Amino acid sequence: MRVYIQVKQLGKRKCCIEKLPVDFSVPPTNVQELIASIVSWQVSKYNDRLQQSEVLQYLTREEVASGKVGFEVNYNGRPAAETEAIVNALQSYEDGIFRIFIDDTEAGGLSSPVVLKEETTLTFIRLTMLSGRLW
Repeated sequence: MRVYIQVKQLGKRKCCIEKLPVDFSVPPTNVQELIASIVSWQVSKYNDRLQQSEVLQYLTREEVASGKVGFEVNYNGRPAAETEAIVNALQSYEDGIFRIFIDDTEAGGLSSPVVLKEETTLTFIRLTMLSGRLW
């Protein structure tokens, strides 16, 4: 079954990236299984990319000058741990750090059932935490 994933972050001008196709051999039955399968897929993809690049990447002059560093940099050179990543993602979902929409319907709690059809779009929205202080 092929579904598409898109990620959005509120408060950004360009708040959406292109849709990424994902193939599920066994479709998830609830939100917890959906998150676990997506995280497992991303961890394996990340670890494969890490194994393929044998050369350490250092900061470029452009990154230092602009003060912006990309997210794909692995500073410690270790592969990602899948179980820790899944636990972290599930906790983040419960804490409201991100929300999942299946087509245009919010997914609900971790035990909520998930019905995926062919060509379904999963939208992950990362919510920005506001911080500040009182004067």
